[in-house]
Amino acid sequence: MRQPTDNPLWTDVDAYLNETLISSDPILESALAANAAANLPTIDVSPTQGKFLHLLALLQGATRILEIGTLGGYSTIWLARALPPEGHLITLEFEPKHAAVAQKNIAHAGLAHLVEIQIGPAADSLAKLHAADPKPFDLIFIDADKPNNPTYLEWALKLSRKGTLIIVDNVIRDGEIANPASTEPAITGTRAMFEMIGANQQGNARLTATALQTVGSKGYDGFTFALVTGD
Repeated sequence: MRQPTDNPLWTDVDAYLNETLISSDPILESALAANAAANLPTIDVSPTQGKFLHLLALLQGATRILEIGTLGGYSTIWLARALPPEGHLITLEFEPKHAAVAQKNIAHAGLAHLVEIQIGPAADSLAKLHAADPKPFDLIFIDADKPNNPTYLEWALKLSRKGTLIIVDNVIRDGEIANPASTEPAITGTRAMFEMIGANQQGNARLTATALQTVGSKGYDGFTFALVTGD
C-alpha cells in the first residue's frame, strides 16, 4: 500500500480540513497517543473519515452498531458518540492487546456503558452473535483483515435488516483492486466481496451499493457503502 507521505498535497489538504472542520478533541487525540504508545499499527481512520462515519451513523439514526475490527477504538469512539443514551455498539477485535488499549480509550471517552468489546476471531464472534438471535444492527462497519471481507459481508447480511447501512473500509488498496491478476489475499478477498455485492444487486436485489475512492493522510484507498434493500 502507498504510504501516507507519498503525496504531501493530500496530507496538507487533510490538515487544512481537520483544522477548519474538526474541532480539537483531547479525547480522540489521547486515544491516538495511547495507540502509538502501545505500538499499535497506525491504520486508524483519519479524523475526517472518523467524523464521516459519525455523521453517517447520525443520519442513519442508529441505535445498534456493529464494528468488525476495533484496533485501539478510535473509530469506535466516533461511532459510539452518534448513539442515543439507550444505544449499543458491539465491536469485534482479534488481538487481546488491541482490545485492552481500546477498552481504556473507550472508558476515557465516557462511552464504556455504550460499547461492548468481544475478543477473538471475528467470524467466530459473528456466528455467536447470530446464534443468539439479536436484534438486527442499523449500521455495520467492516474494517478488519481484508482476506475475510467476503465472510464478514455474509455475516453482516445475516445480522442486518431492510435499511441497514454496511460500510467497508480500505477497498481500493492503492488501485490494486482493479488488478485481476493480483494474488495478494487482501486484494482477492476484497474483489470477492465486491462480486458478492454485485450479485446481491441482481434479480431479487438485496443490496444497493457504491464505492468511493479517497486520498489523504492515509494514502490512496476508499470505502464501500451498501444499503440493505430486501430480505
